[in-house]
Amino acid sequence: MANAPITQDVMTIPRKLPEGPVNLVGMTRPAMREALIAMGAPEKQAKMRVGQIWQWIYQWGVRDFEAMTNLSKTFRAELAEHFVIEVPEVVSKQVSEDGTRKYLVRIAGGHEVEVVYIPEEGRGTLCVSSQVGCTLTCSFCHTGTQKLVRNLTAGEIIGQVMLARDDLDEWPTQGTRPDDRTRLLSNIVLMGMGEPLYNFENVRDAMKIAMDPEGIQLSRRRITLSTSGVVPEIARTAEEIGCLLAVSFHATTDDVRDTLVPINKRWNIEALLEALRAYPRVSNSERITFEYVMLDGVNDSKEDAHRLVKLIEGIPAKINLIPFNEWPGAPYKRSSGNRIHAFADIIHDAGYASPIRKPRGEDILAACGQLKSATERARKSRKQIEAEAGM
Repeated sequence: MANAPITQDVMTIPRKLPEGPVNLVGMTRPAMREALIAMGAPEKQAKMRVGQIWQWIYQWGVRDFEAMTNLSKTFRAELAEHFVIEVPEVVSKQVSEDGTRKYLVRIAGGHEVEVVYIPEEGRGTLCVSSQVGCTLTCSFCHTGTQKLVRNLTAGEIIGQVMLARDDLDEWPTQGTRPDDRTRLLSNIVLMGMGEPLYNFENVRDAMKIAMDPEGIQLSRRRITLSTSGVVPEIARTAEEIGCLLAVSFHATTDDVRDTLVPINKRWNIEALLEALRAYPRVSNSERITFEYVMLDGVNDSKEDAHRLVKLIEGIPAKINLIPFNEWPGAPYKRSSGNRIHAFADIIHDAGYASPIRKPRGEDILAACGQLKSATERARKSRKQIEAEAGM
């Protein structure tokens, strides 16, 4: 059991599977092949059929089997009888003054997650969720105040990318291929709700679809997975996904990190840094990103900056400094601009890139650490709310 994957005791799919046609979105190529054979497709043709269907779904965004014109009419009818092509439902969309879009998305079982699209000059980044809620209870993070409900399926994860492309009207026409230079959605960051490495297999399968050369066709270097420090799964990320890695670091001593990022009590700073030094893909061209939220009087001193430089010595890295994005009831305040810049200067002088992240979508609570679906709370009766508050 020593080498067993680290997962959480939550169901990835509802305990009672829905009857009727099966969703093709999120299936791996081998799983889709087996599903077609089980439907009655000739085994010798199954691989070719997978390739054809795959392109329609993931390259051109088609959801109707009848539109798949290189398949016979009979085969299309059989597909429609056994399968569906469905992505999560967009319940609402908010658009920030800076153009950031936040989607409230409903998945199976009526649960909801949030997805954020951040437009920038020459690129656009989609912040994707991997769980409904989160168990990590990071004290500065709004998502961490919402209980974990379940893992998302691979289809629900890649479905977030697909629904964003729907909203951006970015599916290429049949027979054309997307151009990275003109993509509106050019990057994916697994930094939404949940800890991706507690849902490893589904995250992996979804990202392999995103990277597939006959599908959405994103380079692995345009995908960044952020972990709070699930140490046993870090090397596996490089081996089985191959994307870039970011780490929610946020502190330079175990005492402070135990409070800010409680997973540190299981895998402390020393264990985490040891895993990062051994990360198979770490290099100057594929640096590890250390995410560091700036909290007034907590982790923002010059001594913290010098300790941080010492801790990451020898690791090809950049440090993203994140001004704390406050949310209602947050227990912290944002560090002053002067303090953030002084911190950045120390890191920069030590030879590391230290960009200060510009807060995006704050007016719609779409910034880093602010994601939390308020829908469940809104549906509760006053009596339930008062009972939970001990009133």
